Amino acid sequence: MSNGAQPPRRRRGSEQPTLKEVAEVAGVSPITASRALNNPDQVNERTRARVLEAMERLGYVPNLVAGSLASARSRFIAVIVPSLANAVFIEVIQGLQETFEAQGYQILLGNTDYDIEREYQLVRTFLGWSCSALVTAGLRHSPTCRTLLGNWDKPIVEVMELGEALDLNVGLDHTEAGRCMARHLLERGHRQVLFVGARLTSDYRADMRYQGHREVLERAGLEAPLLELDRLGSLDAGAAGLDRALVDHPAVSAIHFANDDLATGALLHAQRLGLSVPHDVAIAGFNGLPLGQHVTPRLTTIRSPRRHMGQLAASEVIRRLEGKRVRHLQHDVGFELLVGEST
Repeated sequence: MSNGAQPPRRRRGSEQPTLKEVAEVAGVSPITASRALNNPDQVNERTRARVLEAMERLGYVPNLVAGSLASARSRFIAVIVPSLANAVFIEVIQGLQETFEAQGYQILLGNTDYDIEREYQLVRTFLGWSCSALVTAGLRHSPTCRTLLGNWDKPIVEVMELGEALDLNVGLDHTEAGRCMARHLLERGHRQVLFVGARLTSDYRADMRYQGHREVLERAGLEAPLLELDRLGSLDAGAAGLDRALVDHPAVSAIHFANDDLATGALLHAQRLGLSVPHDVAIAGFNGLPLGQHVTPRLTTIRSPRRHMGQLAASEVIRRLEGKRVRHLQHDVGFELLVGEST
């Protein structure tokens, strides 16, 4: 699906900020601004702080590629993801890599650990190396990072979710995915349904799924309790989440976990506790990871086409780099409800 007619190729700023403009805003000479960046020991701390503050305000990125290479076309694509331990992002990276490499491009990979300030530092570094394009997971960025990206005139594609993007957008509707699973649990007769997530401020896409989940339950006249864990998705965290759920919500009949790692950990722990899934408690997840489909009972989950998402994002970037018209500015890759025996 798409957002309809494609507007003209965006230009996020009239021109990318120059060092001269940084110097003017900082109230110093261009030479002093250059020294503050390249030889900081030659300027005092207050002057350097003014220069750095001006850089952030303007979204200036120093070019780290020297000499004639600065004007050469880069064959590198920057890719920034929240985690390299999560199989979800690994599959997206695989789709990106195989598509880019087939066209002679290589990726530079960065990991934010769900820290938007770390994302900003990675963006500054990658843009300074004159990458041909940038792929980043998610639509939320710090204000300084958004300014930086807004002044960059090369392709940017934000993946994993749908919404108002800086440029290209490839993802799925997480709020609707949360609604979908909640509707499934209601159809199975559950009325005491708990959502279990982890660090939802950082993992905000999981929070989007919870909001969709809550909307469906409240529309049915039911409460939509939330149990938030300190640790991000892991089997151990899922087991701990089940223990807490049984203590804090003893009447619970179904648990909607934010991801398959948590859900699978809870399912395996339920068996250790002698609980029957789904008769004593139903368990559902999100992502459609292979692990959840190889346990007994098979996990009910929502599968997202992660590899395809990466392939599609890379294909649209390549079209833009080749001067071709991209098919759509936004692609909804959708999702699939996989009903296993755990619900």
